[in-house]
Amino acid sequence: MSLMVMKNYPPEFKADAVALALSRPDRTITSIARDLGVSRETLRVWVRPDTVGARHGPTPPA
Repeated sequence: MSLMVMKNYPPEFKADAVALALSRPDRTITSIARDLGVSRETLRVWVRPDTVGARHGPTPPA
């Protein structure tokens, strides 16, 4: 049985990781995550909020 360990990353690290992923469309999330030492899913979750509005436009008011 494997235990999942939750790591806390500084906000600056997250911001830099997202900026790197968004600035390198020639690279996959998997390869960038590997280089940064985070899981692919972790990086994908960080990047997703920044890309939702970019792809689909602003979210309409509720």
